[in-house]
Amino acid sequence: MLRAFSNAFKIPELRGKLLFTLGIIAVYRLGSFIPIPGVDFSVLQAARESAQASGAVALINLFSGGALTQLAIFALGIMPYITSSIIMQLLTVVIPKLEEWQKEGESGTKRITQLTRYLTVVLAVLQSTAILVLLGNSPEQLLGLDAPGLIPNNSVGITALQVLTLTAGTAFIMWLGELITQRGIGNGMSLIIFSSIISQLPSQGGQILSRDDGAIVFPIVLLVVLALIVGVVFVEQGQRRIPVQYAKRQVGRRSYGGTSTYIPLKVNQAGVIPIIFASSLLYLPSLASSIIGNPSFTNFTNTYFGQANANPIYLAVFFGLIVFFAYFYTSITFNPIDVADNMKKYGGFIPGIRPGRPTAEYLDRVLTRITLPGAVYLGLLALIPLIVLGIFGINFPLGGTSLLIAVGVALETMKQLESQLLQRHYEGFLKG
Repeated sequence: MLRAFSNAFKIPELRGKLLFTLGIIAVYRLGSFIPIPGVDFSVLQAARESAQASGAVALINLFSGGALTQLAIFALGIMPYITSSIIMQLLTVVIPKLEEWQKEGESGTKRITQLTRYLTVVLAVLQSTAILVLLGNSPEQLLGLDAPGLIPNNSVGITALQVLTLTAGTAFIMWLGELITQRGIGNGMSLIIFSSIISQLPSQGGQILSRDDGAIVFPIVLLVVLALIVGVVFVEQGQRRIPVQYAKRQVGRRSYGGTSTYIPLKVNQAGVIPIIFASSLLYLPSLASSIIGNPSFTNFTNTYFGQANANPIYLAVFFGLIVFFAYFYTSITFNPIDVADNMKKYGGFIPGIRPGRPTAEYLDRVLTRITLPGAVYLGLLALIPLIVLGIFGINFPLGGTSLLIAVGVALETMKQLESQLLQRHYEGFLKG
């Protein structure tokens, strides 16, 4: 691997792409420490010493690299873009016009991308407004600690400026991600999320080492994390390959088809989306309690849906939601009927399976079976940090969502860099 990186820096074009990517990431990290206007920085620093975000707020803080608890200009991170991308993907299934654009190729994709950008800005305005309202009414929901005087002047003008700053920060991050995709190495949005997650590791490791038993616990946690990384790589690379045979066709003097290929069905077809959906949904009761203000309801939500703990009801509901959304999202992103129709259109068939409806039923049956272990794997991966935090009081580094994203982005970036090396006759990361 070190030789592969050395070879990459020997090629001027690849070296330029790598340095450009690192430079953009450095700019992004710098913006995660510049606070928004109107915030008393001394009060903020005092509050952050014992800050403990949870639920969807913790998810936003994770994707922003801790910028949310810093109340930085990049506090929203790339989360509005992720949310808008998911919404557009879901709308493509139910709105015929969007589905038509998706099938048009590059021109249709550009239209959908432009709509995704506009929706990102709208969501950024809504999320920034909600965060500022929550910060004014109930800062403990955001920072995990009451922080009076955090915003000395909360006039309409200052609030509008803060909303504008947070929204502009999200738009700027979106632009940085697109720059990396166009001129750097890897997917820009994914690398920005990856850098946000990795940036949290030193502080999480420091918290474990600062414990009385830190010298004993830290090596154990490190070994468990390494074992989980190996397990995630194994599952993420796992797939069921459905063989497809294309019949020969004679068009004039040329013959087409007669080739064999396969349809790769991943064990984890839904990716990290089910965990994001489930986390956001479980945060709604806590958000409702902060708005309603009823003591009985607040006590109920704090007991069962408050800060992540080892409560069996919370864990069971969380696990069940992840399994449900894994099946739901897989059914949306992979349509066996469309795949079967396209295969039949181009003369393809699965050996032993009749084209058309029988092929669609076969693909649906196989997908349903392999989604179950993938959904269980996602659920267990998401519960590990909650159980460790609830029982041992340790903020487990690279747990659940962060581990899945970090490993997935690292694998994808490594494959792209390897393909660039192999094109130039250099040895890549994987030896043949």
